[in-house]
Amino acid sequence: MKRKIFLLTCLLFSAIMAAAQQQKLITLEDITSGQYYAERIWGVVPMKDGETYTQLSDDRRHIIRRSFKTGEQVGILFDVSTARGPVALSGIDDYVMSPDESRILLQTETSYIYRRSFTAQYYIYSVADGTFTKLSEGGAQQVPLFSPDGTKIAFARGNNMFVVNLADGKETQVTQDGKFNHVLNGTPDWVNEEEFSTNCSFCFSADSKMLCWVRYDESKVPVYSMQMYKGLRPEIGDNDEYPGTYDYKYPVAGARNSDVSVLSYNIESGTTRNMQVPLDDEGYIPCIRMTSDKDKIAVVTLNRHQDRMDIYMVNPHSAEATLVLRETDSKYLRESAYTALTFYPDCFVMTSGRSGYDQLYLYNLNGTLQRRLSAGDYDVTDFYGYDPKTGNTYYQAVDEVPMRRAVFVCDKKGSARKLSREKGTNSATFSEGFRYHMNVFSSVSVPYVTTLRDNKGKTLKTLVDNNALREKTDRVCGQKSFFSFTTSEGVELNGWMILPRDFNAEKKYPVIMYQYGGPGSQEALDSWRMGLVGGGLFESYMAEQGYIFACVDGRGTGARGAEFEKCTYLNLGVLEARDQVEAAIYLGTLPYVDKERIGIWGWSFGGFNTLMSMSEGRPVFKAGVAVAAPTNWKYYDTVYTERYMRTPKENSGYAENPISRANKLQGNLLIVHGTADDNVHYRNCTEYTESLVQAGKQFDMQIYTNRNHFLTGGRTRLHLYYRISEFFMKNL
Repeated sequence: MKRKIFLLTCLLFSAIMAAAQQQKLITLEDITSGQYYAERIWGVVPMKDGETYTQLSDDRRHIIRRSFKTGEQVGILFDVSTARGPVALSGIDDYVMSPDESRILLQTETSYIYRRSFTAQYYIYSVADGTFTKLSEGGAQQVPLFSPDGTKIAFARGNNMFVVNLADGKETQVTQDGKFNHVLNGTPDWVNEEEFSTNCSFCFSADSKMLCWVRYDESKVPVYSMQMYKGLRPEIGDNDEYPGTYDYKYPVAGARNSDVSVLSYNIESGTTRNMQVPLDDEGYIPCIRMTSDKDKIAVVTLNRHQDRMDIYMVNPHSAEATLVLRETDSKYLRESAYTALTFYPDCFVMTSGRSGYDQLYLYNLNGTLQRRLSAGDYDVTDFYGYDPKTGNTYYQAVDEVPMRRAVFVCDKKGSARKLSREKGTNSATFSEGFRYHMNVFSSVSVPYVTTLRDNKGKTLKTLVDNNALREKTDRVCGQKSFFSFTTSEGVELNGWMILPRDFNAEKKYPVIMYQYGGPGSQEALDSWRMGLVGGGLFESYMAEQGYIFACVDGRGTGARGAEFEKCTYLNLGVLEARDQVEAAIYLGTLPYVDKERIGIWGWSFGGFNTLMSMSEGRPVFKAGVAVAAPTNWKYYDTVYTERYMRTPKENSGYAENPISRANKLQGNLLIVHGTADDNVHYRNCTEYTESLVQAGKQFDMQIYTNRNHFLTGGRTRLHLYYRISEFFMKNL
């Protein structure tokens, strides 16, 4: 009998332990430690042979060449242990291939400036003999670029342009007037870098004889000064006794922009010329591109309202500019019009929303439309390439519903077919010649699956399946689903929801709504990147605490055509907040939702949207968290703000903002900001909280010393996650 009792006790204990293991809760430490990060293949560089690609090894010590057909290693282009040079390298941060792939620029000692800009020490590596030499002895470089013939390298340093002749190693300083906070040559100023998504503003001519670049004169742009403290992780020792400052040029809405111009430099004669590019007063040059014609450099200009884009073909020798294409919009042009602009021999491809949806169009270099390259009434969301030999065009687009993406090929007759079959989000990297591609698929329930495929879409090999992560997250993630509803104004909105694993439809749950809502953005996407950190992990952590998490994309978000996206023009925040309130009201009608306990939170534009929603007038939110939130658009930069709002002098819509609505705030609020946010300045937080004080509104506040817009460094992110979760636990 005792033995039977003992055995039963052991079995019961084992069952309890197994159940406990099965029900193991995810922790915030788990989320920030990286143990739930999905495996990805980064830095794929297709090779000229059309059969292989290169990538940097995980330990950063090798550049490996792999087959596009099998994924197997077929060679090593660089090995840090055998490479011979003037210094001993422990590894590299990145690399740049020369046009003929005989040389590689090795990137080391990378130091970031802003989101995209950085300096680094580069070395020129010879694939043939395994030796490397320093690109320049004059200090760290920015954005080095090989000439088309591979005989020269241009780069920026200290806001000036330089050219190195690889035959003899001679370095020539092209410009002399570069100066911090005054003049930048070849690299954009803060606002052009941030809002035009670029860190490089120069190119060679097709014959490699001319260097052309954009010059930014920011001497008249107002200075923004950020106070910097000693802090920790990293510690700024010089600020121990007194705080220091970081002063840089930042034009707020309506303020003076940089004066921009285009110059060319004849590498043989040393002659510099100003290009005669027509430009509106305080207009923009978002990009400059080389074409296949040595006498044509493509220069793209925008007027300040960003509702007119001109493409000029500029002769770098004569300085003459010819307008070949003008694109206009009644409201504004999306960034894809110039960021996706791609040049081929004697032609170029441009994205346009003229049909009501973003589609691809082919032009010759004289600006004559040849044909539309994509098909259907849906948005093209990424452009992968055009094959002049076959006339085929490869791209990513909305797949049946706005929440999904597929990879398409469209032939020269306008017939499109899908190369991806999985329902969720697919993206691709194509080989030279488009014979193969690497497809990355994910959904809200499937972490990233990376496969190699042929140009018919047939899977040749699976490189990464993340099955172990999927099994692991299946045990800790909540129940995920999509939903849609129609607002009282007749607008259909899409969203996702995460329920606790032990969800009981007979209970009443509090709800936390997460959103972003900025123009053209999308959070309700069938992708593993759902939620704050991807995979719905933070949301699942909160679900295990007894909350339902939901996210709704309101008006102004992307992948639903121009009319839906641009209806918020001149009145950012009004319709977006109205839709979040409508979403809360809808959720409150569900039988398992406690409508008296609904919260909302977001980051950046999502923080702005949180504040606008909590002060919309209908008190549906009991609590909210606003992280790094703009609180008045007149404090934000010219390019982004004026694209959607024009200038404060032109638009009374600026008056509708969280500060002016402070007296209407309903619910408990936590506002979070970093003191060194170079994007959404800490000023937004101070001015808003002062308006709350004077309106007699109580609130909670969390400030992070010396942290920028991303709030990272040391234990900052973990602290933030605890702060947000504990605030909702206390107030919901």
